[in-house]
Amino acid sequence: MNRIVPPPPPPPALRSLQDRLARSTLAEESRVHQPASFASWFAAARERSGLRVDRMELDGLRNWYRDPRTGALRHRSGGFFTIDGLDVRFPSGPVSQWQQPIIHQPEIGVLGLLAKEFDGVLHFLMQAKVEPGNRNHLQLSPTVQATRSNYLRLHKGRAVPYLRYFQERTRHHVIADVLQSEQGAWFFRKRNRNIVLEVTEDVGVEEDFRWLTLGEIYRLLAVEDIVNMDTRTTLSCLAPAGGGVDGVPDTGDGFRKALVRSCAGEPGGVHGMAELLSWITEHRAHTDLATRPVPLGELRDWHSSPERISHDSGRFFSVIGVAVSAGTREVGGWSQPMIEPHGTGVIAMLVKEIDGVLHVLMRASAEPGYVDGVELSPTVQCVPESYEVLPGAARPRFLGDVLSAPPERIRFTCLLSEEGGRFHHALNRYLVVEADGEAGLLEDRDHRWLTLNQLNALLRHSHYLNVQARSLVACLHSMLAPRPR
Repeated sequence: MNRIVPPPPPPPALRSLQDRLARSTLAEESRVHQPASFASWFAAARERSGLRVDRMELDGLRNWYRDPRTGALRHRSGGFFTIDGLDVRFPSGPVSQWQQPIIHQPEIGVLGLLAKEFDGVLHFLMQAKVEPGNRNHLQLSPTVQATRSNYLRLHKGRAVPYLRYFQERTRHHVIADVLQSEQGAWFFRKRNRNIVLEVTEDVGVEEDFRWLTLGEIYRLLAVEDIVNMDTRTTLSCLAPAGGGVDGVPDTGDGFRKALVRSCAGEPGGVHGMAELLSWITEHRAHTDLATRPVPLGELRDWHSSPERISHDSGRFFSVIGVAVSAGTREVGGWSQPMIEPHGTGVIAMLVKEIDGVLHVLMRASAEPGYVDGVELSPTVQCVPESYEVLPGAARPRFLGDVLSAPPERIRFTCLLSEEGGRFHHALNRYLVVEADGEAGLLEDRDHRWLTLNQLNALLRHSHYLNVQARSLVACLHSMLAPRPR
């Protein structure tokens, strides 16, 4: 006999979800009584973590080995991830062929965020979590941030806190639930489940967890290296709109009003959704990027030493080994390979007010690790130093516009880390820059103007916005929150 699963309890009646998100965005402090300030709580979590990361030779990594046939780096459990070799052919691209190491992690991880209403305001249960690749070790993470190997406890360590909520999600109200990609240049078809659940029951708060409003999280997003990548991609699923965001005075130049109208979708954008979907589909149907596996030990233009696998030019990235000890993770110590980028990236969106509505210039980009070949990326996404060894045609069209923008046109800037579980000190400068010149002249085959409302609509589906674009959508949403006085 089939068991009847009762429906999840309804969320508190506060108009639409977008209005409730807007109210949380405008909340400057938590409505939950918590014994310490955020700064004190975060500092105490850092002190408890005891994280230490040391470089070590790749062949000395505990529980890892090189495949005798291909040279791939594999974990002895058969889980977690492997470092493989990939051959890429892209006849229509500025670089028609190359080979590289790439992370192969076919399992789907969980990036889960618990929400609960306190005193009429949505709060989100955030975690202070250490990762070996974080430059500052500790960052603000979602409630659950776990690979399948972790939550199946292949490491034989402690269970992942709060995981049961996301395994029993039919008991709760689902706000968002979507599979999304990770970095297509470093991961091969990697996906994570971005899920936000609202609960009405009491939730015990463990030591390294804290309830925060969207407004509090968004203000922290403007602070260097506090809000991690997994939080940013999960936040991008939450689109504040409605009349509530009109509660903060404008910036004085109309920018914030244009941003509010862009989120609300009234009036519409310069392109309709059917036209934009056709543009994306056209790119996906005609991209000629093709990949095939090749032995890691035989990659052209790459060399292997006991310490690292690096490109002959010294650019792009290396594969390194690290030994980790941590007091607040599921296991006390482990070792692993990591990707170490060479250079700080520039991730930028050009924005422009068109008919009173803020629009974002998005690029249809092909990367070897994407499931669907093409996803929308920010206007500029690159490591500028890499172009010293690449053809001139590879240089992003708008990189000069971003790097030379005067301060008054830079609406958001912050140095943020990428995922610290696989990448070692992967830093990018995230920027929102007002475009100069006529909007129509900036579009070409690869670039289109979209509103925030259109981007939010695409984010309800898988594989439309890449992880860098999702981070910048969260940054744009954060600009609706009140600034510190």
